[in-house]
Amino acid sequence: MARGKVQMKRIENHVHRQVTFCKRRAGLLKKARELSVLCDAEIGVFIFSAHGKLYDLATKGNMQGLIERYMKSSRGVQPEPAALETQPDLDAKEEIIMLKQEIEILQKGLRYMFGGGAAEMTMDELLVLEKHLETWIYQIRSTKMEIMLKEIQLLRSKEGMLKAANQYLQDKVEENIQIANFAPVTTNIPQPLTIQNEIFQY
Repeated sequence: MARGKVQMKRIENHVHRQVTFCKRRAGLLKKARELSVLCDAEIGVFIFSAHGKLYDLATKGNMQGLIERYMKSSRGVQPEPAALETQPDLDAKEEIIMLKQEIEILQKGLRYMFGGGAAEMTMDELLVLEKHLETWIYQIRSTKMEIMLKEIQLLRSKEGMLKAANQYLQDKVEENIQIANFAPVTTNIPQPLTIQNEIFQY
């Protein structure tokens, strides 16, 4: 049976996402090893999980050697020193302009959402605002899922403690019942008094 086409978007379910990451990661590293063996290629792979855990693979030698080789080979395609001097200034100015525009769009979006002001937003501004809202929703959902998972783990630990306490009490009750069944029967009826007949002389 043919496997259905997988839609390329983020998996919302935390468990399914983790399982898919583990399977795909193992497959990717396996393919890298196979390519290295078949084609006699030196391959280095870095993978950082969503939790920041590092997975790496160096098919020949070690990763440090591959990185040094990469740095040596990439030096030949570096830009000229004059371009390097002016590039940071241009990048900083462009970033400042972009941040100012983004802040302005977000402020207009807040006014628009809360009904304040009559300024209408353009289609581009609405698209930017929509992207920000999607990012916020994703962050909110992720935080909510983390809180829910922590609460579930806490409830499960409490459930385990309650089950253990319940089992202990049941064992105590059964032990008391067994002791009561095997104990000798004792009665609290007093023994009759014996009165000795005495001869009274007058």
